[in-house]
Amino acid sequence: MVTSTKPPALLFDLDGTLVDSVYQHVLAWREALERAGIELSVWRIHRRIGMSGGLFVSALLSETSNVVSFEQAEKAQRFHAEAYAREVSQIRPLPGARELLAALNDEGIRWAIATSGRMDSARPALDVLGVRPDAVVITRDQVMHAKPDPDLFLAAAERLGANIHESIVIGDSVWDLLAAQRARALGVGLLSGGYGDDELHRAGAYRVYQDPYDLLLHLYEIGVRVTEMDSLTRRKCAA
Repeated sequence: MVTSTKPPALLFDLDGTLVDSVYQHVLAWREALERAGIELSVWRIHRRIGMSGGLFVSALLSETSNVVSFEQAEKAQRFHAEAYAREVSQIRPLPGARELLAALNDEGIRWAIATSGRMDSARPALDVLGVRPDAVVITRDQVMHAKPDPDLFLAAAERLGANIHESIVIGDSVWDLLAAQRARALGVGLLSGGYGDDELHRAGAYRVYQDPYDLLLHLYEIGVRVTEMDSLTRRKCAA
């Protein structure tokens, strides 16, 4: 006798996965680092977006043979929060992000958001997405370590009452996918954060999609079934 099983829970990163905010973070970090007396190329900064703030600064400076003090790292994180706050008005949902979350809600499929940002920086993005107050959102404030450690996704699965080994992590960076591997969850990559298809696959992505809209159209490929969208909804998502 075949018994039905619950669909997998989906654990989403936020920046670059559901909202178009990666480059706002990059520019905010460049300003913050310069204010802290540290000059780095933008491309180096982009490659580390998705890590926790403290690890982000340490990892960047280690590449340039600079030693960062605790005080410098704390100052840079504070400057970043101030600079990013001036950029939040430019943040928009990525194509299909709202429709994707709405479809999951309609089908009763469990999902959560797990971000390396702290709640004060994540809140504007959550508001732009229209995330409900009762949604499961795990931020850096709530865990011991952020990505590439798996703590955020482990906490999100636990809050959902889901088995992490039967959950799917969806992110735009190699750090999301490395964290997924360490949690022994299936990883799915999105190109909407600026990483390439080959990079995401090498980091462990089972599938790679363009953005949330592309993922919505192909949820069946990762074992998630939702009611077929009509043509009007498809056009709205693609706009």
